[in-house]
Amino acid sequence: MSPPRRELARGLGQLALGAVALVWLLPYAWMVLTSLKTLPEIVAAPTAPLPSGLSFESYSAVVASMPVGRYLLNTTVMALAIAALQIALALPAGYALAKLGFRGRGVAFGLVVATLLVPAQVRFVPVFALLAEARLVNTMTALVLPFGVSAFGTFLVRQALAAVPNALVEAARLDGAGELTIVYRVLAPLLRPTLVAFFLFSFVYHWNDYFWPLVMTTDDAVRTLPLGVALLREQGTGVRWHVIMAGNVLLSAPALLVFVLAQRHLLRAVSAKAL
Repeated sequence: MSPPRRELARGLGQLALGAVALVWLLPYAWMVLTSLKTLPEIVAAPTAPLPSGLSFESYSAVVASMPVGRYLLNTTVMALAIAALQIALALPAGYALAKLGFRGRGVAFGLVVATLLVPAQVRFVPVFALLAEARLVNTMTALVLPFGVSAFGTFLVRQALAAVPNALVEAARLDGAGELTIVYRVLAPLLRPTLVAFFLFSFVYHWNDYFWPLVMTTDDAVRTLPLGVALLREQGTGVRWHVIMAGNVLLSAPALLVFVLAQRHLLRAVSAKAL
């Protein structure tokens, strides 16, 4: 392909990517702009794209309606704890399935993959009964512990380690390194892009989780931000759309911040695979 045609193809590709990005950004932009409107303005012109003025009344209403700071802290601690625990356990599990030769390894890997087909809603009754028997309902432990092991994380680590030469593991063993040292100090740095990608997946999924916190919490002690935002619709008479949109902006902002901070590692992983 000649250089002019190559530049034209690249320009068309970037234009197409920009159009797709715009489609994804429009709903979020609409949400932010709606949160800056007043309720009478929304009722009078619900399809107006821009607010007549910047009003932060909705954000004040969100703060007055629920303990945003406590909900935000609870959600952050829960999502970070789950992601950290899943990564810490997925590394040795994936290492065993990828690098340790033991009888039944294929069957074990098949069972791990099979658990991905079982949704959390199917098994929540026995898990809830077990935690209730242990008097852990309405505690942070109940929000974190059931998700400490991730089959998806184990699968990702196992697939990533399959591409790591066995000679590297053998060299570490010859140097006197134990299995845990090999997992966490030798192999973990090599899997940083994979671990960052899984961390983002886990963090965002559990940050937005509504079902399990709804089941396991009964008061504001460990209630999470998605529950608080959902309760905004139940307060007062009628739907206060500007307040609901403001709550969703506050809910989505930390997840977007995490993506911004981790984008360098994601781009590096994509570039490495492209090569």
